[in-house]
Amino acid sequence: MSKFAVVTGAGSGIGRACALGLLAEGWSVALLGRRAEALKETAALAPAGARTLVLPCDVGREEQVTAAFDAVKGAFGRLDLLFNNAGTGLAATTPDLVSGEEWRRVVDANLNGSFYCLSQAFKLMKAQRPMGGRIVNNGSISAYAPRPGSIAYTATKHAISGLTRTAALDGRPFDIAVGQIDIGNAASEMTERMQQGVPQADGSIRPEPRMDLQCVVDAFMTMVRLPLSANMLFVNVMATKMPFVGRG
Repeated sequence: MSKFAVVTGAGSGIGRACALGLLAEGWSVALLGRRAEALKETAALAPAGARTLVLPCDVGREEQVTAAFDAVKGAFGRLDLLFNNAGTGLAATTPDLVSGEEWRRVVDANLNGSFYCLSQAFKLMKAQRPMGGRIVNNGSISAYAPRPGSIAYTATKHAISGLTRTAALDGRPFDIAVGQIDIGNAASEMTERMQQGVPQADGSIRPEPRMDLQCVVDAFMTMVRLPLSANMLFVNVMATKMPFVGRG
């Protein structure tokens, strides 16, 4: 039986890689993101015969999210998986140098956008027959410990953990399994700067190891392949030698 997914932030990096992982296993995938051309590039990388739906969408805009999920319902008829992956951050700086506008931009993309998409997914998954589905939220290593100068990003990723726990509880009566994947130093456009050096807790600037993006895809697909009677509530996949465990 065909399965249908929504992946946000599908135009690059982790979102693109995980969307292609789903497509390779026969899923139909709606690709959401702000940049239409990037989404089309992802769709062009799909295996022959794979079904994609390109939906340009700013997840921080509730009306755009609603329209996108209406389109998914119209095209697919049901939703079996949401990967809440879209997110953004700011250049490393202290809290006094973060403007209200910058703060709201990160909160809109990382937290509000995840909630808007999760809410729409619940709406579809509760109403469809058979009922239920899976939601995977992209947290971060920052959901556990901050990097220096990352207050907006870290605050939103801590909040994603609360979103995950509560939605997992609220999804039980409706066979909706909600989990979170926390990723550290995957090799993507977003982490290229780590090869040159990034701020450390001791005030130094040092390069950090990264892991292949396929490691994230493998962990994600392990979560996705579970029956709805089982759930990985939190999964942590990280570069083995990154400076996370222990004193910074």
